[in-house]
Amino acid sequence: MASVLDGVNQRTQLVGYNRLELLLFRLGGKQRFGINVFKVREVIQCPLLTRLPGSHSVVRGIANIRGRTIPVVDLGVAVGKQPLANINSCYVIITEYNRITQGFLVSEVDRIVNMNWEEIHPPPKGSGRGTSYLTAVTQVDKELVEIIDVEKVLAEVTHPNEEVSQSIASECAITPKAMCEVLVVDDSSVARRQIQRTLEQVGVTPLMACNGREALNMLRDLAVDGKQSIKERIAIVISDIEMPEMDGYTLTTEIRRDPALKDLYVLLHTSLSGVFNQSMVKKVGADHFIAKFSPDELAKAVLDRVKG
Repeated sequence: MASVLDGVNQRTQLVGYNRLELLLFRLGGKQRFGINVFKVREVIQCPLLTRLPGSHSVVRGIANIRGRTIPVVDLGVAVGKQPLANINSCYVIITEYNRITQGFLVSEVDRIVNMNWEEIHPPPKGSGRGTSYLTAVTQVDKELVEIIDVEKVLAEVTHPNEEVSQSIASECAITPKAMCEVLVVDDSSVARRQIQRTLEQVGVTPLMACNGREALNMLRDLAVDGKQSIKERIAIVISDIEMPEMDGYTLTTEIRRDPALKDLYVLLHTSLSGVFNQSMVKKVGADHFIAKFSPDELAKAVLDRVKG
């Protein structure tokens, strides 16, 4: 266990095209779950938690960690399981999602595994994808590992603002009527809904794809169609980075390699944040990077590009 806890911070600095490292954990049963190590800041034994009156039912309390007050979410309760018992023996995974730091209470931390995004698959049909908290699945040691849609969990806890400010929305009045479309690529149903709502508020028509491979196939089909230049039709490709089968970095690289697609404008939009991602944006040839989720920032970037 010590090697897992000690190694997380160093492993978050690793990256490879279409590769990821999963931190495996349990929520009180045998089923293993995974979270991308890039979003993990550290793993600690559960500290003393202070319960706040009126807090969300999935928040077990707040903790003071390295001088910061951080909410700790019982991840099991958040996805419909029983509350974790004896939390003194549990662990807290400190993560950063969508510009916010929070802790996830888990019963056990297993280990870190290095994988390829091609080994990560969308949930099987019939799994209730639209309503469940499952965003992807994979296999480790011949056992199913479930990857939770953490963005959905946090959206239900924090209720992020999804409204574009009036000053930004009013800019759509001076954008061209014959507007190009925007391709949105994200494996999280919540993230797709948030982005779609943002775009619709400024009069932009979104196309949707659930992962990089689906998006790449869609773009190539549109390019072959030939009725309209792909660059004239698709004003922006807005892509998440973490996605099953093909991540956003690889999608961007493939777009730049394809003569028919290479001039498309690519905006990487992800809950991963920091200087690390800015350097990767340049490395793979993306045009812009925005950390999730600011409706105004995203809408402004889209409007500036469409008008330009």
